[in-house]
Amino acid sequence: MDNQPRILAINPGSTSTKVAVYKGDNVIFLKTIRHSAEELSQFKKIADQYEFRKNIIYDELKNADIKLDLIKIVIGRGGIVKPIVSGVYRINDAMKKDLIEAKRGEHASNLGALIADDIAKQLPSAEAYIADPVVVDELEPIARYAGHPLFQRISIFHALNQKAIARAHAKSVMKKYEDMDLIVAHLGGGISVGVHHKGRVIDVNQALDGDGPISPERSGTLPVGELLKMAFSGKYTYDEMKSMVVGKGGLYAYTGLNNAYEVEKAAQAGDKKCNDVLEAMAYQTAKEIGAFSTVLKGDVDAILITGGMANSKWFCNLIIERIHKIAPVYVYPGEDEMKALAENGTLILSGEIEPKEYV
Repeated sequence: MDNQPRILAINPGSTSTKVAVYKGDNVIFLKTIRHSAEELSQFKKIADQYEFRKNIIYDELKNADIKLDLIKIVIGRGGIVKPIVSGVYRINDAMKKDLIEAKRGEHASNLGALIADDIAKQLPSAEAYIADPVVVDELEPIARYAGHPLFQRISIFHALNQKAIARAHAKSVMKKYEDMDLIVAHLGGGISVGVHHKGRVIDVNQALDGDGPISPERSGTLPVGELLKMAFSGKYTYDEMKSMVVGKGGLYAYTGLNNAYEVEKAAQAGDKKCNDVLEAMAYQTAKEIGAFSTVLKGDVDAILITGGMANSKWFCNLIIERIHKIAPVYVYPGEDEMKALAENGTLILSGEIEPKEYV
């Protein structure tokens, strides 16, 4: 009889919810549940969607004949909670309160902990956790300086995938992540470049709302003087300016396309504008990696390139040709957040790590 514990991973996105059940390293159920704009429009706030999404997940699991009594870990994608160090966190009332109030920002990932906790309570012997949310903050004090005491650089990045890829790379070269100095570049809808020093991300660009390289939907770091003039010109509202920076910036602003694969196809077909902006994006990404190598004083064990755009050898080569002399470069295409969540759940099950408490 198969009584091996299962891990349920939940990753809510803006218009979908990904659900997976793992037995050890093997995924035995994987589903992307799509939510229409009409379905979601009935909810005033993102947090209000959690029961609606939870019920759909529960129905999908029952319809797939998943042995619910064998699920021991329910792990959700972490949302925009207080800045915390990397790790797996037990979901508690303080965390849920912060996610429901969404004082630090509304995001679909805020639903991960709410749904995971509710489902775990309906199962006979499951516990609920989140792992490495986007607000993982391990910055060194010197990295927080922004240039004026009214401002401070903060840490918001693709922590879950960056940490998972860094650990996987360390394992592949038979070293401990905590013993290595790495630079990890995540190439997704936003681009984040993190400096991983002995198991901690001590510096990273704030990729959520515009810091760093051009990306498919974000403008990256803009000229501050010009940005101020535009903001106070009276021509644009705050929301319009915000969308220039996040959502309608980057590749979308230049080409009308926010899918890097489509932009590359157009570039290969001879579209010079698409070609030039992709080269600029690779140039800025390489420049960011080069700048961050100075944080480690040039002593970099490896540079890791990951995320959806890492599937493009052509684009990766544009970056690699500029950075290969800094350190060996390894490409890990795609991002598997479900697997990363499950791996963190496995570490809890095996007792290799202790869950942290959110306060």
